[in-house]
Parts: sequence; structure tokens; C-alpha cells
Amino acid sequence: MSLALFAHPFSSYCQKVLIALYENATPFEYRELAIGDQAVAAEWAALWPLKRMPVLVDRGRAVMEASIIIEHLGLQHPGPVRLLPADPAAALDVRLMDRCFDNYVMTPMQKLVFDCIREPAQRDPQGVTDARALLDASYAWFDGRLAGREWAAGDAFSLADCAAAPSLFYADWVHPIPAGCANLRAYRARLLARPSFARAVDEARPYRKYFPPGAPDRD
Repeated sequence: MSLALFAHPFSSYCQKVLIALYENATPFEYRELAIGDQAVAAEWAALWPLKRMPVLVDRGRAVMEASIIIEHLGLQHPGPVRLLPADPAAALDVRLMDRCFDNYVMTPMQKLVFDCIREPAQRDPQGVTDARALLDASYAWFDGRLAGREWAAGDAFSLADCAAAPSLFYADWVHPIPAGCANLRAYRARLLARPSFARAVDEARPYRKYFPPGAPDRD
């Protein structure tokens, strides 16, 4: 098998890549970064000393960063679901939405999660306040952007939706999407119903008890 993915099923950025793999039924070896598996952890660290997940290995070449991995898959292992349009202008819109979900939903969501892990004396109340404010602004912007769209960048499921699914999934757990953002809430529900993401969510269920702020009894 030419592809191996170093990942963990509960990681948001790993889920982003798993969605892309599942969309096209791309065969790969799952090198799960399980707690206590020192051999896999050492192999992963040798490939990427920064120790960030996920890492894809394709015929001996390590590919890092979720968005780059998905683009790599589209180039080297294309399937029936094209996650980046051939048209450059359409591709630019997909990349914009991808970056916006990563930077303005995933990043502040992780700020809230990581703050829960810190010792009380080391917590960052101002950082948490800023992260919540950014999520509020992002939710409002995405709600308007999604008006009349089935998926993040239009009618076709894309890289942007791979980014949106885990970011909105976890963000709504720590800072709920308000009822007034009906477009965004409906979009999150469509993502959860997408078979590729539903599979990723189900694979991560055994790890919910480890979610630092506490996982809600839903989804």
C-alpha cells in the first residue's frame, strides 16, 4: 500500500484529511498515534520533528499540513470526488473558505480547548474572551456567506467542507452557534449527515470522554 496516514481519530485536523480519503474511498494504512505506542510515535517524529498531526507518507515521501495533504491526494491519487475545482477562480474561493474555517473557527476553538488543559494559574482569560469574540464574528460572517449555498463554496463538496466539518463540529461544543445563524446551523447538520464525516465522527466516539471541556451528549 503506497499511502500511510499518521493520525488520531479525535483530532480535528486529522478528521479533515480522513474526510478527503473517505470521500474517494482511497486505500491507506492508518498509523494511529495511540497513547503508549512508542514505535509509531517515534516513526512519526522522525518524519516531522514538529510533531504535528496528520502526516501522510506517499511512496516514501512525507506530506505535512492537512490542506496540503488533501491537495496532494487530488494530484497523485484522484478519485471521483474532486475536492479542488479545475477552474482557478473557483479553486481560489475554495481555498479562501478553507483558510477561513481553519484560521477563524478551528484556531479559536482550539484556544478554548487548550485553555481548559492548563493549570488554573496559567489560564488566559483575555485570550479566551478574544477567542469567543472571534467565533461570534466568524459565525455571523459564515452564516451570511452560506446563504443559498449547499456547501461552503457552492454546489460541490470540496476541500473547504473538509475544513468546515471538524472545525464547526467541535466549535459548537465549546461555543454554541447561535439560533440566529440558521444557515450555519443547517450547514453543520448537512456536514454531519455526509457519510465521510459521519464515519470520522463515529470512529472518534470512544475518545469523547477525553475532551477537556467535556463533550456534550449530542451529535
